[in-house]
Amino acid sequence: MVVRVLRRALLATEVDTVMVATDDERIARVVVESGGTAVLTDPDLPSGTDRVYAAARETGAAIVVNVQGDEPMMEPANIDRVAAFLKAHPSFPLATVATPVSGPAEIANPNNVKVVFGDDGRALYFSRSPIPFRRREEPALPTWKHLGLYGYRMEALKRWTELPTHPLERAESLEQLRALAAGMAMAVLPAVGDSIGVDTLEDAILVEKMIREAEGG
Repeated sequence: MVVRVLRRALLATEVDTVMVATDDERIARVVVESGGTAVLTDPDLPSGTDRVYAAARETGAAIVVNVQGDEPMMEPANIDRVAAFLKAHPSFPLATVATPVSGPAEIANPNNVKVVFGDDGRALYFSRSPIPFRRREEPALPTWKHLGLYGYRMEALKRWTELPTHPLERAESLEQLRALAAGMAMAVLPAVGDSIGVDTLEDAILVEKMIREAEGG
């Protein structure tokens, strides 16, 4: 799965370097054997964001895009969209992507993180619960599913890792709430297509089937 994520990231045109950050030598070996670049990080780091910063801080990069390793169906165009946005909008420290969803089961699924954002495109809140709560039907207000992709300016990534964990982050098990609680602005961009995060065995089976079909297998 990690190799599939790597190959998708290598198709992005707005990035200069693609690396896989991991604390597992077995994963690093597979990445290298597949022609990729792996960076071994401290296994005691508390979060994926800390791992990204540890891998990227000495690269000299001004902008870092994090594609989570459980997103083998991520569209390379989403990576490009986030990177291009941050290049063009220096006032935003962070950016991500989301796509509208409508199925009741998909909206209720806690593995699908939902996001609401303001008229200026800034994230207001992320939750595993269905948000917004619909006390009244409002067709013009879709439910948006967050995809596992983040863009950071390097100084924003550094600040994020220096912040203490927040009660909202711990309650929802969502790192991005730490950044929002600290007042860091995160742009939410419309995704180019959906992506399936592999959280369960059923997800893995579905993604494997989709990959085989896409590759003509």
